[in-house]
Amino acid sequence: RGQTAMKHSRWNVHTTDGQVTVCRQLPARFDVSATTTLPKGRALRYAHQIRQDMWRALQNVRGFSPVVRLATTDSGWQVTAGGRISGRKTASLVQQIETVLDNPANRHRWITHANRKSKVST
Repeated sequence: RGQTAMKHSRWNVHTTDGQVTVCRQLPARFDVSATTTLPKGRALRYAHQIRQDMWRALQNVRGFSPVVRLATTDSGWQVTAGGRISGRKTASLVQQIETVLDNPANRHRWITHANRKSKVST
């Protein structure tokens, strides 16, 4: 089907059938990345939570701009997290991203947030 690109605050959100990408700079680019899987939940909520935690872990990396992409699977989401890096790429960057993605407390918070019901005011 079609593609949708929209600006969500200062972040670009790009959606296609079964895929959501959140990035600051277009086009989205993965100079460094790691992957994981997550259960079903709201993709945009997952993406922003993962982006925030990744940014907290890597904010001192010169030239780093986070990118998170979620693609549907039968059981939930395949997550690719990483991003653009205009500075020096080191081997430890992938390990730092993997640490964020594999952290049990992060994963629990992401899953809870992605499955939280929205409150609608009347």
